[in-house]
Amino acid sequence: MILRRGRVLAATAALALLAPASASATSFDPSKEFELKPWIPIHLGPLDLSINKAVVYLFIGAGLACAFGIGFMRWRTSSRPGSRQTVGEIVYDIAQTQVAELGLPEKAIGLWFPYVATLLLFIFMINLISFVPLPLTGETWHGIPVWGIYAATSSLSVTLALTLVTFIFTHVEGIRWNGPVRYFRSWIPDVPRALKPMIGFIEVLSQFMRLISLSVRLYANMLAGHILILTFIGLIFVFHSYLAIPLVAFSAIFYIFEVVIVVGIQAFIFAALSAIYIGSAIEPEH
Repeated sequence: MILRRGRVLAATAALALLAPASASATSFDPSKEFELKPWIPIHLGPLDLSINKAVVYLFIGAGLACAFGIGFMRWRTSSRPGSRQTVGEIVYDIAQTQVAELGLPEKAIGLWFPYVATLLLFIFMINLISFVPLPLTGETWHGIPVWGIYAATSSLSVTLALTLVTFIFTHVEGIRWNGPVRYFRSWIPDVPRALKPMIGFIEVLSQFMRLISLSVRLYANMLAGHILILTFIGLIFVFHSYLAIPLVAFSAIFYIFEVVIVVGIQAFIFAALSAIYIGSAIEPEH
């Protein structure tokens, strides 16, 4: 435990040392860390598919998620699991019992468990690497790449894209299992005829509100956490005084809270709600 806390404090101190040394009271702005400048411009008509910092972090997160699945769940498994295989089995058990089985009907678990489990692991890895200092800020200091932290899930376009996939799958499965008439009719409860137009409008609105609630929840939590950490660290350079170094302690508190609690909880909530939405569409009567 002492060693782990030491690593966390060391990482937080590294963030302070590796922050842009040119920051000043007039130029320091934590929100600039979340600006997405195109590194490799790619434009297909009106579509901007440029490679930027968020895309690179998504690639890294996807690679780590695949590596974790192979290394901890597929490679050299045995009937007597060691610590590596045990970790993989714990993650698998959480994805199955706490996410898939609680949100999906039994008849759909075999089909949709891989999706919700992938969401859980993918978002967890993206959130986790967002607290690891990497030389991917796109800035340099005297020719040396500036290291910093960044969360791809602090970009609303990323969380909205993930939510859109769940949203589309939800209604496709609802129609596939129930037929379009029965599925859309299930949106309106048994109420007096005069109230059905109003209730129907509210239900349709609530379906689209899921896009906002699911995407903004993840986006807002990751954005707020990173801004707090960067603000406390940046104040050291704004004040131009080593007396401000104790502020690192405050950033360490937020850093530990985000890494230990928020990273996993936000991945779990996103995957669990996705399972619930898909499951409620498959069996709308429940």
